[in-house]
Amino acid sequence: MIETFYVIAIITIWLSLIMMVVTLSGGVIFIFKHMQHTNVDKLPPLKRYPKVTLVVPAHNEEIVIQDTVKAILNLNYPKDRYELLVYADNCNDQTAQKVRELMALKQYKDCNFRVIERTGTGGKAGVLNDALKVSTGEYLGVYDADAAPEANALYFLVEKVLENPERYAAAFVRNKTRNYQQNFLTRCINLEIVNTQRIQHTGLWQLFKIGRIPGTNFIINKKIVQSIGGWNDGALTEDTAISFSLMREGKLIALAHRAEAFQQEPETLFAYYNQRKRWARGNYEVIMDNVKHLFDNTAWRIKLEVFYYVCTFFWFNFAIIVSNGIFLLNLIVAITHAFFPQVHQIVSLGAPLSILFMVNWLLMFFLYLLQMNIALASDYGQETVKNFMYTLVSYFTYAQLFIVVSVVAMWDIIRDKITGKNNTKWYKTQRF
Repeated sequence: MIETFYVIAIITIWLSLIMMVVTLSGGVIFIFKHMQHTNVDKLPPLKRYPKVTLVVPAHNEEIVIQDTVKAILNLNYPKDRYELLVYADNCNDQTAQKVRELMALKQYKDCNFRVIERTGTGGKAGVLNDALKVSTGEYLGVYDADAAPEANALYFLVEKVLENPERYAAAFVRNKTRNYQQNFLTRCINLEIVNTQRIQHTGLWQLFKIGRIPGTNFIINKKIVQSIGGWNDGALTEDTAISFSLMREGKLIALAHRAEAFQQEPETLFAYYNQRKRWARGNYEVIMDNVKHLFDNTAWRIKLEVFYYVCTFFWFNFAIIVSNGIFLLNLIVAITHAFFPQVHQIVSLGAPLSILFMVNWLLMFFLYLLQMNIALASDYGQETVKNFMYTLVSYFTYAQLFIVVSVVAMWDIIRDKITGKNNTKWYKTQRF
């Protein structure tokens, strides 16, 4: 029985290795194809400048809202071709007042923006659906209250969707961690984001033209969103849900790799845990809603995306938990054997399966280091000795948190299914 679990774990590692190699290959090809320098001071004019409605959902964001609004109002895009709607969503702080203070400043008198104090339901998805009704733009753009776009971010997003407006229903940018030097946790989150942005996103787009709408920093065609019924009110991960909806319509979500935005990440384990648990649970729910597409006539991109999510959140997690459990149990038995010789190890450390498992694990660790170093080298200012050391340590520490968060999220879903109650609590990410 134990050997069967070991075989499953080994097969899973090999599948993971194949997926890593494929994605990494795509990422490297993308990096080499886009190594040319962009002179941001001499950007050519766009074919046209469609009007864009930028939306900032903000719940008690008085600490960060002004920085984000200022960044948006200073975008390198014609002022008469975008409007900004800041939603103070069920706030009990000074979020709305902070925005009004900016509205009173002379330098922003020609900017088209307003603050809307909202008391409705549905969370962030509810805000976006409300904005869908009142927006005047051809495209809807979304920025979280802590996400400050780089000056040319909107230019590059629009440039991308105009390459193929019929197929590209949306475009998304690269996010950067602006508080990554705060502590060990933020540095690890930064490494995760750099790898996701520089390897996974680029690799999937390069090879399969698969993109995913993030929670922030994207634009999307308003008519297409309206045609699919808008966002799913109350969804924990409305971004993942609408990504699948767009793919079912045969649309693509394009990567605008030159567009960047800077966002704040959790600085405490409590904030990180609650944020990631919400994301994990939301992704589980979306996966379970879409897993049926593995067996129907849905387009191959959806099947590949569902397969990717199933492997990441179900199969790989299960295999890692099993292999870690066997390893710990074997270690305990080995220690016990030193004092009580009659107790034998479950799997001999010298057995062929155990050796093969160790070789596979070393291969995975090597690929992880290779992938991280390529990602860091492709991101200006990230290829440092300090980041390499954090890369080593985070594999054995931070990376393991994902397993804990995923298990707890799955348990919450099972518990709610059994009890018939939704015990999910939404925790606001703390700002600094």
